[in-house]
Amino acid sequence: AQWLNCDVRSFNYSVLGQFSVLMADPPWDIHMELPYGTMTDEEMLAMNVQCLQTDGVICLWVTGRAMELGRDCLTTWGYKCVGEILWIKTNQLQRLIRTGRTGHWMNHSKEHCLVGIKGDPKINHNIDTDVIVAEVRETSRKPDEIYGMLERLSPGTRKLEIFGRAHNTRPGWFTLGNQLPGTRITDPQVRELFAESYPDVPID
Repeated sequence: AQWLNCDVRSFNYSVLGQFSVLMADPPWDIHMELPYGTMTDEEMLAMNVQCLQTDGVICLWVTGRAMELGRDCLTTWGYKCVGEILWIKTNQLQRLIRTGRTGHWMNHSKEHCLVGIKGDPKINHNIDTDVIVAEVRETSRKPDEIYGMLERLSPGTRKLEIFGRAHNTRPGWFTLGNQLPGTRITDPQVRELFAESYPDVPID
C-alpha cells in the first residue's frame, strides 16, 4: 500500500504516472452540515484528473445533488459515462436501511458510483453485477466490496484512490487525501519525481 497526504485540489498529479483504475469519493457540497470540509463545484471541475489516465476506468461516487455534476466532471475530465454501480445499504441485521440523516425528500437507502471509460482500457467484462449489498459503517465510508470488483475488472494494474483515508489504504493501490498519516511511497520512479517536486515533504 502506498499513500500520500496532500491537498488534492492543488497537488501535481503528473508525478504519479498513469493508472488503469481510478476511484474517487469527493466531498461534494450537498448544502447540508457535514463533519468534514467540502469542495465547490468549480473546484471539482478544475481538478487535473485527466493527466492520470490515457486508457482506463474511473469510478466516481456521487450524492443525489451531485449526480449531474458528477457526469459533468467525467465529461470535463475526458471520460464517457458508461454506467453506474449501486450500493444498497443494510444494517447489522442485513436489513435495508430505512431511516437516516441523508436525503431531503426521502431517506436514502442507496448510493451511486458513476463509471467512466477513457481511451481503450483492457478490462475484464461481465464478471460482476452493478449492485453491491453491504453494511453501513462510519460516515462516508464505502463498502470494501468495491475494491474486489475493480481488482477483478483490471487485475495486476496500477490503481489510485483520490480522497482516501487511512482505512482505504490497501496493497496494490495508491491513496491520496488530506487525512492520511504522512506519505509512504515505495515505487522508485514516483518517489524520485515526488521528491523533486516536493523536496520539503518527508517520505516514509
